[in-house]
Amino acid sequence: MNKKLQSDIMLLITAIIWGSAFVAQKAGAVLEPFTYNGIRMLIGGLVLIPVILIFQKMGNGDNAEPKTEAEKAAEKKVLIKGGLACGIVLCIASSLQQFGLYFETDAGKAGFITSLYIVIVPILGLLLKKKVRPIIWFCVVLGAFGFYLLTMAGKGGGFNLQTGDFFVLLCAVAFSCHIMVVDHFSPKCDGIKLSCIQFLTVGVIGIVCMFIFENPVWADIVDCWLPILYCGVVSSGIGYTLQVVGQKHAEPTVATLIMSLESVFSVLFGVLLANESLSLVEGIGCVVIFIAVIIPQLPSKEERLQPKGN
Repeated sequence: MNKKLQSDIMLLITAIIWGSAFVAQKAGAVLEPFTYNGIRMLIGGLVLIPVILIFQKMGNGDNAEPKTEAEKAAEKKVLIKGGLACGIVLCIASSLQQFGLYFETDAGKAGFITSLYIVIVPILGLLLKKKVRPIIWFCVVLGAFGFYLLTMAGKGGGFNLQTGDFFVLLCAVAFSCHIMVVDHFSPKCDGIKLSCIQFLTVGVIGIVCMFIFENPVWADIVDCWLPILYCGVVSSGIGYTLQVVGQKHAEPTVATLIMSLESVFSVLFGVLLANESLSLVEGIGCVVIFIAVIIPQLPSKEERLQPKGN
């Protein structure tokens, strides 16, 4: 299995995990945004510490060439810098998303606005002088249309940008920036360590903001222990780590399309676990999005003509 396919599978698993976390996140909606994000991200970071220690004890890099002290120091500097950068951007993105939900924006509208990051990422890529294949642009438009069918069609009413909608729109921009920052640092660092530092960064910032701006009710936190634990360990600890590791060998725009399947899986898990209904139009939206994700995975003409030995 080549590295690109491995990365795509990791990102698909990430989307499934994030989609399944939607039900748990709804259960923990009684908590204020900084409280929820701070605790769950801190748990996600702490969970990864023993994982890092296990990998070190296994001697994962024994066959690699020994590094000089200068190389180790430079690598550590990049890791800390990358972890802090990813953590700050992730904190902004996840907090904006929680504030959007806190202000009770329409769920369908929020899903569509958040999915705009599949359009924003290639635009940011152009600003960074990265090439985007024409077929990717077609898939971006197709994916956006699929999200429209999934989240907007048949839910009634026009488009009104309310307070919650505005926060979710900002969240889409922030998540796009997070994907680009991860894409920049993930090839240069140990993915699990990078993920751990970013979670601890988000957790510390969230906890500090919780005590400054919110009034945490400990009884509510205890009552929500299961959704917090699930989102912290599975969604944050495992999901975001797979994102960091998976993006090492994935094209940023393709990675975005795959991870955007989170919304599709959230609908499916909502039907399976929360007894929510799925209309015909929403089902068509799911199919359209799957097509938009599959097309970029097909080999290009140049790849088909390339000798297998290369």
